[in-house]
Amino acid sequence: MSSSAEDRPTGWADDAFEAGLADRYRKQIAFANWGIAAQQQLTEATVLIIGCGALGTAQAHLLARAGVGKLILVDRDFVDLSNLQRQTLFVERDVEQGLPKVVAAAAHLAAINRHVEILPVIQDVTWENIGHHVPGADVVLDGTDNFETRFLINDACIRWGKPWVYGGCLGAAGQTMTIVPGQTACLACLIPTGPPAAGSLPTCDTSGVLGTIIQMIAALQVSEALKLIGGQAAGISRRLTVIDSWELGFRSLSLEKLAATGCDVCRGGRFDWLAGRQRTQTHVLCGRNSVQVSLPVPQPWDLAGLARQLESQGQVLRNPYLVKFRQGTWGLTAFPDGRVIVSGTEDADAAKTWLRQVVGL
Repeated sequence: MSSSAEDRPTGWADDAFEAGLADRYRKQIAFANWGIAAQQQLTEATVLIIGCGALGTAQAHLLARAGVGKLILVDRDFVDLSNLQRQTLFVERDVEQGLPKVVAAAAHLAAINRHVEILPVIQDVTWENIGHHVPGADVVLDGTDNFETRFLINDACIRWGKPWVYGGCLGAAGQTMTIVPGQTACLACLIPTGPPAAGSLPTCDTSGVLGTIIQMIAALQVSEALKLIGGQAAGISRRLTVIDSWELGFRSLSLEKLAATGCDVCRGGRFDWLAGRQRTQTHVLCGRNSVQVSLPVPQPWDLAGLARQLESQGQVLRNPYLVKFRQGTWGLTAFPDGRVIVSGTEDADAAKTWLRQVVGL
């Protein structure tokens, strides 16, 4: 693309025009609430996406097309055939090659927009490494599938003063909220008791999930991120938004009262998850092809409720002391104190992944 200096909107660098970026983003720039200045800020911004599954790939796709400067993608998993129904960046060849999700996503994103710097990180986000990623980001997006990691993200973003956008989907429903440290309520304000108890909520394996709600929630998350990056932070939502894509229901919950009072995290600076005081611990049981997973449960498990949830997925045995569950080559034994022995593997990460799928954490 060639253009004269007088044709170029004020504030845009010459090299950007030489690269054809002004024409590429002109429909976005033409939006009254966006414009040249916001586009420049976006091309200089770094967005951290934690979790590169359904929500994470949709977020990354939208941001790459919008022209974000840098995307950091962090995920520990690989592409599976069952992902293709809703994880829109992946194709069958990614499954055949057994690629890590962040590697496959980075390749597809690079083909969409070569001007975006993409950093794929194959890693399980923990209290020990999250500090390597959050401080350098302008905005953090939640693409995870579990509340334990979300509470860790909440701690880290409050600690380093970084805005983040929570999102979650199940079945045909999803919800999202935007957290800006010092200005809005945080996730711990909304759920002061911490993550829901394992077995207390349905999971994607038991209730399924539609690709439509994924796209809707991811779109809202990215819209909020664009506001934060493009100088429109005053326009962010300060509510919890809940959508049902099947019944076409939309509702929201005001968080202003929670924001006014704060909580031990955002007002008191207590970061138990970030300090590792609250976390799942794993230990390989020698010679048993099993991993013991110790969950941070605040009170004894409801074993009867856990058994009812698992009945639709496999064989269940319950007595007053424990619940046993078998699904193919996998199995678990759950105790009231939060200990779970996962049989069928000595891989701690694989054990946690399977446990999240069948129990929900």
